[in-house]
Amino acid sequence: MTASVTIETTADAALLASIHRAGFDEPWSEAFFASLLSQAGVTAWIAASPQPVGFILMRAVAEMAEILTLAVRPENRGQGIGRALVERALAEVKALNAQKCFLEVAKDNTAAVALYRACGFALCGERPRYYARGTDMIDALVMERKLT
Repeated sequence: MTASVTIETTADAALLASIHRAGFDEPWSEAFFASLLSQAGVTAWIAASPQPVGFILMRAVAEMAEILTLAVRPENRGQGIGRALVERALAEVKALNAQKCFLEVAKDNTAAVALYRACGFALCGERPRYYARGTDMIDALVMERKLT
């Protein structure tokens, strides 16, 4: 990752939707990203190399933070971009006094689960049938990391 840009406005919702669409079967829309980015405490960080190749979207409220989504274009995976984004975002929310960070990840997404474990997240629960993938329902793992 050669650059990281902080996004706190709805102006880049189309870019986030484009990257998300490249990496997810059920991508979020530009309108949905614009809605999220208009909420207090929601920030995205974009990785560029030199063009935008990934992003992480976080919510931080009081002492709690949550990774809402992380996306890296398929052709750029395996280069440490996801890990760099997670580490950057965690450092930022920790500086805002967040004590813990949570996330949900599809149980069958072994690459993402491995990434989050490598970044210090631990399993703290499950949400049965949380994600829809076509006609299938996939369980979500709930993971947390203490930031103190």
